[in-house]
Amino acid sequence: MSDSLHELWLHGIAFNPAAPSDVLIRLVDRAAGEAALLMCAGRDLPDAVIDTALRHPLEEIRRALAVNQHVDPSRLAPLATDPSGIVRARLARGSRSYPRQVRPLPDDILVTLLTAQDGGEDGKVTEHEIVAELDSSRQIPLSFLSVMAGHEHPGLRVRATWRWQSLTAAQREALLDDPDAAVREAAQESNWELDPEAVEARLRSIGPRGRSFVLGTCALSPALVEQCFEDGSVYPLTWNRHTPTYAVARLARHPEAEVRAMVAIRPDLGPDLVAELREDPDEEVRMRARLHPFTRTWAEYGAIQGVIGHGPDCPCPATEPTTGPSPDWFAACAVSEEPVLRRVAASWPGLPTELVGTLAQDDDEEVRIRLACHHPLAPPHLLLDVFVNRPVHRPHLLNLPAFPRTGRTHLIGHPDPEVRALVAADPALPDPPVEDPDASVRRAAAANPNLSPEALEALLADPRTAEGAAANPALPVPHMHALLDRCLNGAVTPPAARR
Repeated sequence: MSDSLHELWLHGIAFNPAAPSDVLIRLVDRAAGEAALLMCAGRDLPDAVIDTALRHPLEEIRRALAVNQHVDPSRLAPLATDPSGIVRARLARGSRSYPRQVRPLPDDILVTLLTAQDGGEDGKVTEHEIVAELDSSRQIPLSFLSVMAGHEHPGLRVRATWRWQSLTAAQREALLDDPDAAVREAAQESNWELDPEAVEARLRSIGPRGRSFVLGTCALSPALVEQCFEDGSVYPLTWNRHTPTYAVARLARHPEAEVRAMVAIRPDLGPDLVAELREDPDEEVRMRARLHPFTRTWAEYGAIQGVIGHGPDCPCPATEPTTGPSPDWFAACAVSEEPVLRRVAASWPGLPTELVGTLAQDDDEEVRIRLACHHPLAPPHLLLDVFVNRPVHRPHLLNLPAFPRTGRTHLIGHPDPEVRALVAADPALPDPPVEDPDASVRRAAAANPNLSPEALEALLADPRTAEGAAANPALPVPHMHALLDRCLNGAVTPPAARR
């Protein structure tokens, strides 16, 4: 075996699902190079390996562990107070592979990061920069945001005022009368959003991007509404729940079909306007108006808006469900004649089993795709079907626990190498295609546990298959140690350790 294979062996062993803790701990080392960082960042790890990485003197190791999406996030709590601000920032930022479903951080880690008084001993980042990373990471769950208004730490109550309109009236009142002066000041600063005259005055000093946010979320004065119609900036008004009734009626008769379509599913639309829009010359407007019995509340409106018009290849993140539509509402959507409503139901992870089975056979492809990507009970055959036919969803589907790990051999001749690579790893495949022209297929085939020890030995010596063979769970643990002996500075593992 050539020493040029060392890097391939290290990468393979780092992701070998059968590698025990003592093997993986040997890889948490500078000598393992890139394999150490990839392992710490990219796979599930035993507790002993996590402990080793948490205490490791190399910042790069701790930094890699901080973005690991496979490890229980509660195990990463020590990194929130790591001496290195870069490590803290990586924990706050989370994965930048932009997974469809982001796992939230536990409350104790969030409190530590949000209330820190410094950015670490190295002085490379500030506590404010770390918080900015956290704010954009989608790792703060809605449940935490909802309790910040009553949290004992005044800094978190200040942050609660930044989401002023998501608070209840009682919470806003309490913050305006908070015992802490900084909290009261922050509450007063945010209260303008619900004062139409203050909004009108504030808008004069806000740039174009901020203007759209204000017009789409804040209380609006009659003068400001009229100005929007005069200068053609009415689009944000279509989703603003504070838009006056008379303005909603004008929007429903707007000459632009896009504006009428946005208004057609507002829950505050009167029955006369609904009837009028159901006869609209534009099909999209008519379709949305037909949905109106299902938009009695703003929460129901939001659930439909989050799905409508996105298409089968939509890569939008699977966000945490808000408090809103009831289970009965989603169940009614699931049996609706309107495909859009069935897509909404398929996107709700709480849909009961019997309705999941029905939607898995739906005639509308987007319904089936949404069910596969969002529901934990989506059948494995559906996950595989979406994987094969919709490549954009593949990274997300592969991380789902229900994704089938076998029963895929009928796809071995598929023209897409990504599909063939999936099949090549199937333990039920009698003859893994280790000679496939595509490197990813050869690597997957070499990792197939169905290979004989003799075949595996030959694959370890071939640069085209060495990485996959080193990742093969059938590789004996003593052999893993022997390969590491050759790779890591020539160190030889004592026989007792190998046993």
